[in-house]
Amino acid sequence: MRQSLRTLPGSIWALGLGSLFMDMSSELVHSLLPVFMASVLGASMVTIGILEGVAEATAAITKIFSGALSDYLGKRKLLVVLGYGLAAITKPVFPLAPSISWVFGARFTDRVGKGIRGAPRDALVADITPPESRGAAYGLRQSLDSVGAFLGPLLAIAFMALWADDIRTVLWVAVLPAFIAVWLVSTVHEPTPQHQRGKGIPIFLSAAKHLDLGYWLIVSLGAVFTMARFSEAFLILRAQNVGLSVGLVPLVLIIMNVIYAASAYPAGIAADCTSPKSLLFTGLIMLVFADLALAFAANAWQVFAGAGLWGLHMGFTQGLFSKLVVDSSPADLRGTAFGIFNLVSGVATLLASIVAGFLWQFIGPSATFIAGAIFAALAAIGVFAHRVTKPA
Repeated sequence: MRQSLRTLPGSIWALGLGSLFMDMSSELVHSLLPVFMASVLGASMVTIGILEGVAEATAAITKIFSGALSDYLGKRKLLVVLGYGLAAITKPVFPLAPSISWVFGARFTDRVGKGIRGAPRDALVADITPPESRGAAYGLRQSLDSVGAFLGPLLAIAFMALWADDIRTVLWVAVLPAFIAVWLVSTVHEPTPQHQRGKGIPIFLSAAKHLDLGYWLIVSLGAVFTMARFSEAFLILRAQNVGLSVGLVPLVLIIMNVIYAASAYPAGIAADCTSPKSLLFTGLIMLVFADLALAFAANAWQVFAGAGLWGLHMGFTQGLFSKLVVDSSPADLRGTAFGIFNLVSGVATLLASIVAGFLWQFIGPSATFIAGAIFAALAAIGVFAHRVTKPA
């Protein structure tokens, strides 16, 4: 494993550390935002579900255009820096928000930034890294991303205690790491593209004919998978629902992301030398148990257990899906392939989050997570129903 780390290009570390600082910023905000919306701004569960779903779908829709544009230009770094920059400038809006419409606007813009950077960044990782190390590269970037994702909530807990649960003041802490992330990704060295610049921007329909059946099976599986994994805002709300104090609610994301970070890189190494089918199935079983634990949780410790299993399933599957997309798509359409994959997954997230909000408000929290367990079980069945391409 040490040898694999040493052989990865320095730009992979810059992208990973950029992800770390941006996720530190974003997850500090996200660990408090559901409670801020519900308790301070008076938003309903349905409103939160719609807002979170629209935000994630916006990111996914943007990704298809940015990924295709990066293929056309033969350059990806500019779009990556632009996306990180757009996300950074939204961070001061959250503590200033007087109403839910301000939060919606900031979340929408932040997710546009995520969408702009997402597919070009994932394709850039493949451009920079030798084929035999791609699983490790995606795993490392995801691990560093996840480190930021638990440092953010940890900072939220510390500053909530320091500033007596003043959510607005704590949200200002997110501004600095966001701009550090922009600087880090600006240092990435982008290689000269090995394919010719496109003659036209290959948006969805024109690109589809160049992507084979194996790719579309991965897209379909990813969509069903995502239906089981609605917005993590509901994990935070579940912790509050069982009686955890506002200042300690971010512990849910800390536990989830510590386990996510610890498992993502080893899972990435495993993806380079073992069957992706077994890794996907293992991750899905973890998600089933996570949803069931959260559905029947009666106290904070049981919510923490569910969050830990949730993080483990993320570690086993997220970097792997990125590798599968790369392995099943042509080099000159990687950005487009990631864009389409994320578009379909984003629409699934939108539907899942809206359904989760309605189930929570009109039936109860348990119904939300039971529905997630059902979709995870369906995705596990799908792993066996379809052949998943084994990495070369």
